[in-house]
Amino acid sequence: MLYGVLGLLIGLVIGFFAARYFFKKNLRKNPPINEKMIRAMFMEMGRKPNETQIKRIMKSINDQYK
Repeated sequence: MLYGVLGLLIGLVIGFFAARYFFKKNLRKNPPINEKMIRAMFMEMGRKPNETQIKRIMKSINDQYK
């Protein structure tokens, strides 16, 4: 009985960290937002974005996934 509970706890901890790792890896490869979407959002707000603003926003988004 003790081995079953211990094995379950160890499996949960390993599963949590493995899922977290793969989720972050997937977000780095396929970000939910890209530069084209940022440009479209700026245009909807009536602003013309410059490349510096777009790069800064993309950097801040990418920094969150590290």
